[in-house]
This record gives sequence, structure tokens and C-alpha cells, in this order.
Amino acid sequence: MAGDGFEEHRRYLTSVAYRLLGSVADAEDAVQDAWLRWRTVDRASVQDPRAYLTRVVTRICYDMLGSARARREAYYGEWLPEPVLTKGEADGAGQSPEELATLGESVSFAMLAVMEQLSPAERAAFVLHDVFAVGFEEIAAALEKSPDAARQLASRARRRVRERHGAQPRGERGPVGRAEHRKVVEAFAAATRHGDLPALLTVLAPGVVWHSDGGGAVRGAGVRPVVTADRVSRLLAGLGAKWLHADMAFEFAEVNGDPGLILHDERGVLIAVFAFAVEDGRIVEAYASLNPAKLAHLPGGGEISHHLRPQ
Repeated sequence: MAGDGFEEHRRYLTSVAYRLLGSVADAEDAVQDAWLRWRTVDRASVQDPRAYLTRVVTRICYDMLGSARARREAYYGEWLPEPVLTKGEADGAGQSPEELATLGESVSFAMLAVMEQLSPAERAAFVLHDVFAVGFEEIAAALEKSPDAARQLASRARRRVRERHGAQPRGERGPVGRAEHRKVVEAFAAATRHGDLPALLTVLAPGVVWHSDGGGAVRGAGVRPVVTADRVSRLLAGLGAKWLHADMAFEFAEVNGDPGLILHDERGVLIAVFAFAVEDGRIVEAYASLNPAKLAHLPGGGEISHHLRPQ
């Protein structure tokens, strides 16, 4: 509702909710729930609307994460966050609704995947403090814990995140790192396109991990991650032979703020979104999002391509 003081904070709140939940649809639901609650609040009693709404959205997301953990544990195969495309080569000019969840303080897809390993409380404390610079007093109020407990949660989460290689916020990589990331993605696309095993082995780190999320709805996604450059390169060579026909090719895109790839079939159906974590000039983690339900918010997404229909 225009003029109620909420809309000026919607972009920020969506950004917080997406990082806490890893789902565009769930983030939008959380923000809408916060707006409904905001309509019943005595505005005169709210000294800082942004801080108040941050607490409300955090609490909603915290409760949603608790129930989501059980669903994700029962999910077919590996559960990955929903990718979003930020403004770049793939989606042309202008801002998409999904872009609002990734502009400003950005978190890479690799970081979101790592945060899936945190408890809901750890994730909330880490995101609010380390990404959005929210004070521990505010975090404590949102989580109904003491400030010391909130500080310990953020510290524990930070330690767990940093134990995972490649799990660094995009802001900690400078322009040189970003250019290197793009160069590696270009080399990956070319090698996969031509089924060039030697080139793939060059661009993949020896211990690379390939993650894929199809939710049991499509062919081409494994149940468990694939590890080592040899196994991943052979997998990619096979997938490239099946998918990359003459009228299909990788397109470069900004996936959660980092250079990535998208793939459409010949009818324009979005088949997959690829994100990468890069270290020392090689891919150390790769993420393939193929579940049509998780691509429905993106242009061309939501439909199962005939190339991936289960047999």
C-alpha cells in the first residue's frame, strides 16, 4: 500500500528474507506477511520502522526455516537454493523482481549453499550481522535470545562458513578476482560445449564438487554430489553431448551477482542455471539448478523441457 511507509523498505526486506530462506517465493511470502502485520501496528509506537520490520521479517523467516529443514531433508536428491539473475548480459536492461533480492549487499550462490549447513539461528545471526551489519541487540530481539548468545551464534556460523573453501562473500573478492571468475566460466563453457576432456580437466580443480538439483522432476540431476575432476569432466562431456545441440548453447548471466551460465532449449524453455565457486583459476564447486519449480520465477522457467522429461 503506497504511503504506509512499508514500500521504501520492501527491497531491503526481500534481500534479507532471500538470504535467510534461499527461496524467492518463500522470501516474497515472508515480506508479504510482514506487510500484513505492519498494517495492524500503531505506527506512532515504532521509533525505527526499518529496525522493527527487520525484526518482524527475521522472526517470520526463522520460523519458516524450522519447518523447511524437515522438508529439505526429505527432498529428492540435493536441495540447492533458488538462483536469481541479477542485471547483466542474460536478462537485458532493467531490474527484474528477482534482482531486488540480490542487489546491494550481495551473497554468492556458493555462500547460500554453505549457509544451508547452518542452524536457523546461526544463519539468521550470520546474515543479519555479517551481511547487513545489524547490531546484536536487534538480532537478540528478533531471535528472542540474549545479545551474548546472538554474538556466539554469529561467531560459530562465521567459523563454519570460513572452513568451507570458496565460501566468501562476493564483496571480499576484488575486480581481479571477478575477472578471473568470468574467464574460468568462459573456459568451462567452451570445454563443455566441445566435450573437450583435457580442457575440462584444466579448468576443474582436482577435488571439484558438482552439485545438481532436479528435485526428482527431470533427468540429468544426480541424487548425490559428484566429486573429483575426472568424474565431473566425464559427466559434463556426456551431458554436453545430450543437451548442447546446434540450436542450444550456454548464455552468460549474472547468477546471484557472480558470472554464471544459463541454458534454454530450442523452444526457449529454461533448462538449467549454473553457478560456480572459483579459486586459483579453477572451479572448486559447481551448482546446476534444474528443478523447474525452482526456475519458475525466471524468464522461460517453470516448464520441463522435452530433453529432460523422465523416461
